[in-house]
Amino acid sequence: MPLTCSPVRLLLLLLLLLTALEIMVGAHSLCFNFTIKSWSRPGQPWCEAQVFMNKNLFLQYDSDSNMVKPLGLLGKKVNATSTWGELTQTLGEVGRDLRMLLLDIKPQIKTSGSSTLQVEMLCQREAERCTGASWQFTINGEKCLLLDAMNMTWTVINHEASKIKETWKKDRGLENYFRKLSVGDCDHWLREFSEQWEVMPEPTVSPVNVSDVHGSSSSLLYTWIILGAFILFVLMGIFLIYIRWQKEMVHCLGLESPHYTAGLAAQTCSERRDEARISS
Repeated sequence: MPLTCSPVRLLLLLLLLLTALEIMVGAHSLCFNFTIKSWSRPGQPWCEAQVFMNKNLFLQYDSDSNMVKPLGLLGKKVNATSTWGELTQTLGEVGRDLRMLLLDIKPQIKTSGSSTLQVEMLCQREAERCTGASWQFTINGEKCLLLDAMNMTWTVINHEASKIKETWKKDRGLENYFRKLSVGDCDHWLREFSEQWEVMPEPTVSPVNVSDVHGSSSSLLYTWIILGAFILFVLMGIFLIYIRWQKEMVHCLGLESPHYTAGLAAQTCSERRDEARISS
């Protein structure tokens, strides 16, 4: 049986494929990972930061040198932009602000020695708009709080951090600070860095060994696997719809011959009955 599809079905298939490509290829993310120590030895930084674009490390910062180090091709491209100075200043300011937060909550942390606060700020863009912004707070290796900066919703991961959440939630100035950085500044940088990312020959992984960052090659492989499965699913759906339509046409005509062609089956029931009456 020949397989034919109407222009409407082909257009629908094309739109679905374009939508999938936009969702899977057009999305970008920017992530800032801060590690803050309440106390550090002389010569050791109390703040370290790593910046990831689409899970690829391209910037590093530490409070000891108060400098941002570019990594890889994207890091070199960003280093040549006007955003570099602004980013260096902001990383230093955010590091100091986060350390003040750590010192404020130190009495609520059950530890006698130095405490560590790890903060992950993430923003995402898709179809030329911000689609996600969040903060995750980890204290002494334990994930404690999650803030969805899009709707300013707090989630307590560790119940021992409930008091900290209530304290921060009551501070509207602090909440506005978190939202401005993630939905405002982070999204602005991501928009600029995305332009640099698009003109790069291919995504590159930083030579720095980062355990929680997937390589760009594996991410690309997963993307194509998902896209291929989606295309196969759509084609199977169209094929099944076509088979069902053919069976309905044959049943309507009262003809069960497998040699009946697709063009003959496409004629309406009334036309076939008229032809039968004329021939009789």
